[in-house]
Amino acid sequence: AIGRQFVDALCERARSGVRVRAYLDAFGSLELTNSPLIKALREAHVHVRWFHGWSWRTPWRIHRRNHRKLMVIDGRCAYLGGFNIHAESSHRATGRSRWRDTHVRIEGPFVTQAQDAFEAFWHGNMHWEPSQIGPNLLMTNGSYPARHHLRAALHTACLQARVRIWATTPYFVPDRRLRTELAAAARRGVDVRVLVPKHNDVRFVQWASRAAYRALLHDGVTILKYEPRMLHAKTMVVDDTGCKVGTANLDYRSLNLNYEIILVSRCTSLTALFAAQFRRDASRSEQIDLTCWQRRPGWR
Repeated sequence: AIGRQFVDALCERARSGVRVRAYLDAFGSLELTNSPLIKALREAHVHVRWFHGWSWRTPWRIHRRNHRKLMVIDGRCAYLGGFNIHAESSHRATGRSRWRDTHVRIEGPFVTQAQDAFEAFWHGNMHWEPSQIGPNLLMTNGSYPARHHLRAALHTACLQARVRIWATTPYFVPDRRLRTELAAAARRGVDVRVLVPKHNDVRFVQWASRAAYRALLHDGVTILKYEPRMLHAKTMVVDDTGCKVGTANLDYRSLNLNYEIILVSRCTSLTALFAAQFRRDASRSEQIDLTCWQRRPGWR
């Protein structure tokens, strides 16, 4: 319902002489391996490449996923965020049960940085590092230094926050350091809220995330369960001056295994937009009460 439209558009542009490249995660797009859609793309001279396809020599490599969602057009605009190209993200195809997600469109000189990130990833350069352009910074985690810088950005946000930390994530399995810093921020009076889906598409991850709830609730962190539908957005608002949006969840996979891309911005207007969206989502969510959580049945 959705993928066919993208394939048709990409094929039409490729036949018109536009250079079109698609870098697909082998595991995430496993069912398309021998699909007519891939055949159609290649027949139209779209350059399709699989990231970490199965190999009996390195079978574990498939777990290191290309989790990026990035599209760059003519060096003029770029799109990044949480949206996958599938029917579950479409109101027209899925209706009111569509996933709740967040994506951004970028224009101006910052697009060059997004294009450079794609080029580096396409050519296997995992050591690409961004250059600061204005209030925006594009972060990736392809190498150990890049992963360190991404984690450092999260930790710095927690340590420097004075008013609020509002995080939205579908998969919440934070490491010990991030849990400690979120709790410490809440204890010093920062309004720390974590918005997660009430019904997750990966039940195992939902069970794992609940292991972190009790300690965080005890230290004053507010945990909200978004009720209307699956929540897939990955955003963070820090005070009134900083925000993050991209593909990284607050979990071990995003911080240590998957290949992600994140926009870190000091743009106050973008921060205000994300804060307003968080309030709307929070108004449709259920807050977890510490007392009730401690009294939940043993089987839960």
